[in-house]
Amino acid sequence: MNIRARRQQYDVIVVGSGMSGGWAAKELCELGARVLVLEAGPMIVPERDYAEHLPTYEMPYRGWNDRKALAAEQPIQRECYACDEVARKFFVNDIENPYTTDPDKPFRWIRGRQVGGRSIMWARQSYRLGDLDFEANERDGHGVDWPIRYADLAPWYDHVEAFAGISGRAEGLLQVPDGVFLPPMRMSCVEEHVAGAIDQAYGGTRRMTIGRTAVLTTDHRGRRACHYCGPCHRGCRTRSYFSSLNATLPAAEATGLLTLRPNSVVAEVIWKPDPGRATGVRVIDAQSHEEMEFHARTVFLGASALESTRILLNSKSADFPDGLANSSGALGRYLMDHTMGVGARATFHAWEDRTTRGRRPNGIYIARFRNVTEPSPDFLRGYGYQGSASRAGWGRGMSMAGFGADFKHELMRPGPWSFGINGFGECLPREENHVALDPKQVDKWGIPALRISCAWGENERAMMRDAALQAAEMLEAGGGRDITIDDEMTPPGLTIHEMGTARMGRDPDTSVLNAHNQAWDVPNLFVIDGAAMTSSACQNPSLTYMALAARASHYAVLAARRGEI
Repeated sequence: MNIRARRQQYDVIVVGSGMSGGWAAKELCELGARVLVLEAGPMIVPERDYAEHLPTYEMPYRGWNDRKALAAEQPIQRECYACDEVARKFFVNDIENPYTTDPDKPFRWIRGRQVGGRSIMWARQSYRLGDLDFEANERDGHGVDWPIRYADLAPWYDHVEAFAGISGRAEGLLQVPDGVFLPPMRMSCVEEHVAGAIDQAYGGTRRMTIGRTAVLTTDHRGRRACHYCGPCHRGCRTRSYFSSLNATLPAAEATGLLTLRPNSVVAEVIWKPDPGRATGVRVIDAQSHEEMEFHARTVFLGASALESTRILLNSKSADFPDGLANSSGALGRYLMDHTMGVGARATFHAWEDRTTRGRRPNGIYIARFRNVTEPSPDFLRGYGYQGSASRAGWGRGMSMAGFGADFKHELMRPGPWSFGINGFGECLPREENHVALDPKQVDKWGIPALRISCAWGENERAMMRDAALQAAEMLEAGGGRDITIDDEMTPPGLTIHEMGTARMGRDPDTSVLNAHNQAWDVPNLFVIDGAAMTSSACQNPSLTYMALAARASHYAVLAARRGEI
């Protein structure tokens, strides 16, 4: 095998250019490290590749998608709402990037391989975890204890929020700690009404607030405030929403210490028994299929939870026959996602003289209220809600009877208000939810694919039954009518919050990483994405990934200066 070895010229290799990788690149470069960022997919040029302002009438399929191409090339990715005919280029080709599942355990792995990764099309909801979450495993005995507490991460949440720009409203809630916020977006008249009704009906024990989102409401650090154009998953040329492409990678590039190499598929981390360190990575060029090696003193994996774990599982040696840094046997296990798909919707027959303006890239948030101060007899942990109220547009004509001028004129007026809220619940860490290398299936570049085995347990199902009923009850308390309940959970993966599989812990016998995202077995190897999560909480996790990545980067640089790695 002819592998080209590149001269060691980097302090750190960062694998992945998305949410976590972008933060590592920024922090490491700003601390003086020479950083190579390797991205499996192509370069994205916003002026060329973003299309947030493209009108529907200019789309080849008028917004209805190229269904034949989606079915043939992206049968999994198309299940994500954002994989439309404009943004589908930000999602992987499922045929080139296969994975396998157990027949009775469907898992929807939604992926983006390009510079910026999924930070281009994420939903931007940004919530802190608190001690209610960091202490949960120790409290109820599921999983292992987190090696950190909220006090350890709070300064890094501050650090990340101050740079990224998170709009939101302080509420003083234990279960969702407040942060460093830009001015909040406004709730609609119906949302404000329902928020007040819920507060009154439940004696202040349930709180609806505007979502905390990584979208600017004021100009911030050279980026412009959002102008509410709406289809954020297609890109944002004003850089109003946070992504690595919009913010952290440019900051890293400004130092002059960043080297970014797209189309670089990392197959494995190179392990050398003497001196007992990772020395670099083996890469396959995505276009030429040429194999090469890149070397550095330290390796950071931020390719996304399952991709980083796949790289480690494929990095086998005599010292680590079951995958690099896997002496504990925990690598690949304790896969988690958030439950989704359950909630309720209601119609509100008032406020017909009011409507919304623009496309607010945000919704409401109802913070967790189960198992906060009083234990629930039916399940452990908790759930929160996201949703929004809006007036029906002309699209409602598809289900209306009518014809001619009167029908058209009716559709020119906004329809009735409706309000939908959807539950997002915590998934317990369970050993049987796991990933492994498939013994037969490989991807386009010859790298073993993952076999994913993951299913919801009874705790998740009981939680979501309660979430559906409580959603309907709260909408009714707000005056909603014609209430419908959604009670069918989506399969794991589709929430796109996959976590675990290389968890942090206090004991090297039961975890892969220590409190600084550093591999117990390989001192100069760090895993900084969702793989590190020890439990899932019920909040959107990306803000926590960013804070952990920034914290680990500073730790690694200081440890290197002390000669420890």
